[in-house]
Amino acid sequence: MNNDIEEILFDQAAIQESAQRLGRQITEDYAGRRPLVLSVLKGAYLWTADLIREIDLYVDLEFIKISSYHGGVASSNDIQLITDIRQDVSGRDVMILEDIVDTGQSLLFMEELLASRGASSIRVATLLDKKAGRKVDIKADYVGFDVRNEFVVGYGLDYKELYRNLPYVGILKKDIYS
Repeated sequence: MNNDIEEILFDQAAIQESAQRLGRQITEDYAGRRPLVLSVLKGAYLWTADLIREIDLYVDLEFIKISSYHGGVASSNDIQLITDIRQDVSGRDVMILEDIVDTGQSLLFMEELLASRGASSIRVATLLDKKAGRKVDIKADYVGFDVRNEFVVGYGLDYKELYRNLPYVGILKKDIYS
């Protein structure tokens, strides 16, 4: 797998430092509250595990699975809810944990869904923010790293369900997916 990577962008140590930094900020921002952490499957599972261990608050944890890539390298306009959450979000502070915010369409879909269900606040903590890929006007509240407009894998992010288990985030060589 490592031979398929053009460049390592963020190693495990850098990701851990980012989780610590954001965990401290989230702990401060949510002091006295009990947020519902909503991890977006499958990509955000490693980021979620690292980040919530750095949040010094009681949190509830839920998972949601949506699909917009459908096995390709670019997000489609067709966003599907694959696995819904079980908890009632009405009146809750919800924090969406994303692996990457790219086009923003999936995030907008989730924010609209949670708002329609009565969430009192919705914030986003993402490992990666790819602003160059935005198709909608949306932003993350907590960002691990800004990433350039490349196709990245590792640390939960995949290409055709592969590379999620890499311990870093790297740029996938173009000849792998073109």
